[in-house]
Amino acid sequence: MIERQFVVFKLDKEEYGIDIMNVKEIGPYQEPVKVPNSPAFIEGIVNYRGEVIPIVNLKKRFNLNELIVNKNTRVIVINIDGKQVGFIVDEASQTVRFEEGDIEKAPDIITDVDSEYIAGVGKKDERLILLIDLEKVLTESEKKKIVSMDLVKED
Repeated sequence: MIERQFVVFKLDKEEYGIDIMNVKEIGPYQEPVKVPNSPAFIEGIVNYRGEVIPIVNLKKRFNLNELIVNKNTRVIVINIDGKQVGFIVDEASQTVRFEEGDIEKAPDIITDVDSEYIAGVGKKDERLILLIDLEKVLTESEKKKIVSMDLVKED
């Protein structure tokens, strides 16, 4: 049976998963620099290993409660259309393996998050983990805005 591994993160009390193959790195939160005229869910930019990357607030993107930064807050860095993008999450501290039979199609009605972002629901013991489809977290026009943000690379 095929097994897939997901990075599990929290937004409020809910657990979400991102396919580990899409995750470049998980790092501590650092305060982003605000960028004028950027989309509302873009918190700003940070210097990440010598590259300036945009930071997306997933809680704003999913219309959840306000972000409260604490010692557990993390940034998950992924590649979208060849550009590194950071996603702020409340906590990200583990990975989970699911066999094919442990992943179900997302139900039609999912509370708090628009179902178009959900690739499925992973079942692990008594836990239900909403599996995020990264390609659908941002619309094509939002991806283009992020990719076209004129960010200077440091040498």
